[in-house]
Amino acid sequence: MRSSDPTRRPAGGGSLRERRPGVWEVRIRTTAGPDGHRSRQRSVTVRGAEADAHAELVRLTAARPQTVALTPPSLITLAEVLARWLAADHPWKPSTLVGYRSVVGFLSADPIARVRAEQVLPAVVRAAVSRWEGDGASAAVIGGRFRVLGAALSWAYDERLVDVHPIRHMRGPGRVPPRRPLAEAEVRALLLTAELLVLEAEANHPRSTGRGCARLAHLLARAEQDLLLVRLAADTGARRGELAALQLADLDGRVLRIDKAVSAGVLTTPKSGHGRTLTLGATTAELWHALHGRWTDRDRSPVGPWLFSARLDHAVPLTAGALGHRFDKIRDAAGVPDATLHRLRHNVATYLVAHGQILQAQARLGHADAATTLREYAYALPLTDLTVADALDAHLNRPRDEQAPTSDPQKPTRDQR
Repeated sequence: MRSSDPTRRPAGGGSLRERRPGVWEVRIRTTAGPDGHRSRQRSVTVRGAEADAHAELVRLTAARPQTVALTPPSLITLAEVLARWLAADHPWKPSTLVGYRSVVGFLSADPIARVRAEQVLPAVVRAAVSRWEGDGASAAVIGGRFRVLGAALSWAYDERLVDVHPIRHMRGPGRVPPRRPLAEAEVRALLLTAELLVLEAEANHPRSTGRGCARLAHLLARAEQDLLLVRLAADTGARRGELAALQLADLDGRVLRIDKAVSAGVLTTPKSGHGRTLTLGATTAELWHALHGRWTDRDRSPVGPWLFSARLDHAVPLTAGALGHRFDKIRDAAGVPDATLHRLRHNVATYLVAHGQILQAQARLGHADAATTLREYAYALPLTDLTVADALDAHLNRPRDEQAPTSDPQKPTRDQR
């Protein structure tokens, strides 16, 4: 528990706390650079009286490298908190870091950044939200800015850069409703368009080989990969970064292993932090194996390791952005302007949740827990209520003489005995 006693928190960023009788925790903050934005903390356990702990705190503070004067918690601004939070060590994916940098860049230039961190109260945040709404920011953008504010202030409070968390109990802007899945006819249109593009590329593919035929060969390989891309996205519900990281060896029969993802151009683990296995539909698995065989025969040597590549030997993977651009061309050709790879993920989730397969949806989508699945796709749950509604309807409309009595009037009750 924090204390307001100044002897327990001397100037200079140190603090001490009694964890249990006779055992004290002494903490000091240090800095790794002249800008003071890369903060680190050292913790020491001291056994004895408070005076012993205070003496150790003074000794550690004096021994700390004096590279920069630390701002007192009561004076630190939100801009400084944001900068230190972004520079600290976090287990973020590269794409998450890129997104946070963008949001911090905006917030640091916003008037709210000049406010002292401990004074970023709900009223201040609500005023900023109103200003952002007036500037035309969407609900998703505003929600992202609020989450960054909350995360940075929570980190600063835990690191003892501030004495209070001013918006700990503040409710943020309403969540943006999840994007609805595509209609079944739209998914079929995407698949049909991809199949027709393969047929067109095959018709133009030359029988002979030569330097002038290389472009047509690449167009056929691209059309085949695009068909497999649409089929996999609609079958697995995999994220775009996971699709970009797939390798030809990841499929064994019909069992697909997803244990990699591309995040901001960096090969890493999936969003949940761990891999998963799932079974492909028979048609999707057959298409994968058939195309793998075709590519090997055309190249006259083993290809790989990547599934999606701009090269005929599949030695270099496509980026997640390139996959998105390829899908956009199929979407435009199919006349489904609102289609995205992520909306096909919603289709998989909605179908499974609507059939009551919550755990199966969690496993297939790679969610860390079922609560995430329910939170994002709860709108599909009423579709599973038909059986319950029919049972209640039959019960309410049962003739009176068919209803079993709740008790036998001739049989004495326990109290009557």
